Amino acid sequence: RLLFLFVIIGEKGDVGEKGITGGAGKAGEQGLRGYNGRKGQKGQVGPPGHSCKLHYAAFSVGRRKPLHSSDYFQHVTFDTELVNLYKHFSMFTGKFFCYVPGIYFFNLNVHTWNFKETYLHVMKNNKEVAILYAQPSDRSIMQSQSLMLELQEGDEVWVRMFKRERENGIYSEESDIYITFNGHLIKPAIE
Repeated sequence: RLLFLFVIIGEKGDVGEKGITGGAGKAGEQGLRGYNGRKGQKGQVGPPGHSCKLHYAAFSVGRRKPLHSSDYFQHVTFDTELVNLYKHFSMFTGKFFCYVPGIYFFNLNVHTWNFKETYLHVMKNNKEVAILYAQPSDRSIMQSQSLMLELQEGDEVWVRMFKRERENGIYSEESDIYITFNGHLIKPAIE
């Protein structure tokens, strides 16, 4: 027996409605790293920074020569530079010039002279802020004065000898340093 089957093909039908989205498949393996892209364009210039980028200041200077008062007020200068960060202390004028505003610590050390008065001022600009004093004695001693000052840019700190009715002097020798003046920034005003 033979069976014949005839299939009649009709015209193509319309597209059916979209079906429901299927579930997400498993994540594939990570691909290889791509090539580096081209370099981008140069950015705009940023705003100007503070005039002092580094917030540090420190000095330590000494004097090898003794000094006797000759004027009512006499400027004390120094001849030995131990530390002078960024040259904020002028060896020529004997003054520390503040470039970085903030809180500073200063220290003055001197050796008194036998039978002479020792009378010094630590100065901020043209105002006395501290005194280092020793009465005349038959024994010389080391004297020290320390203080903290809040400084603005442009302030100057220096030392002067003050002469009264007595002879005033500070002792030192060429071979040693008996007189030192030190200062450093503790906290800048802008951090």
